Amino acid sequence: MTPQEASIRSRELCLLAPVIPVLVVDDASKAADLARALVKGGLPVLEVTLRTAAALDVIREMATVSGGIVGAGTLLTPKDVEDAKAAGATFGVSPGATDLLLDACEANDLPLLPGIATSTEAMRLLERGYTVQKFFPAEANGGAPALKAIGAPLPQISFCPTGGVSLKNANDYLSLSNTLCVGGSWVAPANLVAAGDWDGITALAAEAAKLPR
Repeated sequence: MTPQEASIRSRELCLLAPVIPVLVVDDASKAADLARALVKGGLPVLEVTLRTAAALDVIREMATVSGGIVGAGTLLTPKDVEDAKAAGATFGVSPGATDLLLDACEANDLPLLPGIATSTEAMRLLERGYTVQKFFPAEANGGAPALKAIGAPLPQISFCPTGGVSLKNANDYLSLSNTLCVGGSWVAPANLVAAGDWDGITALAAEAAKLPR
């Protein structure tokens, strides 16, 4: 997969809903129900972060849910890429980007949403052919004003900001011309997941799915 093909796929995914849930799940037995609740609420694209021992099993379970499109976040190494692809991930997300990681995603035909925090990083990825990128950590890096400023001289790049994004500030990002969608964990809070409150999560997802952009 070329960087250009990866960017086309990333754009398609980002345009399916205004929010991509960023999921940290410890218990794979809850994965399918969580995915169904989010998809039912109108958020079909799901990022499962590789931050727990259960993450790959969570991806396997979520990959069986009709209507869901499951990807792996926190990709750091080529092994992460291979493991995520084998578990059923159909796209990847990374906090940053190295040549080794980009090579692995391209070799494994896994579309990557690579992370950037500076204009130099954005330009390096653009030089390679990645026109859809993740701005991370968004709030810590200056929030929507920073993303607007970074994007002004780089109109070729579209972004999915994540990191500190919430229902309260999501519109600040979504109103920017260079933002396709946002990533956020608020739609699947740990307390609701632990309680199995799938109706509550569906309601949060439905609220997020209605955000204007």
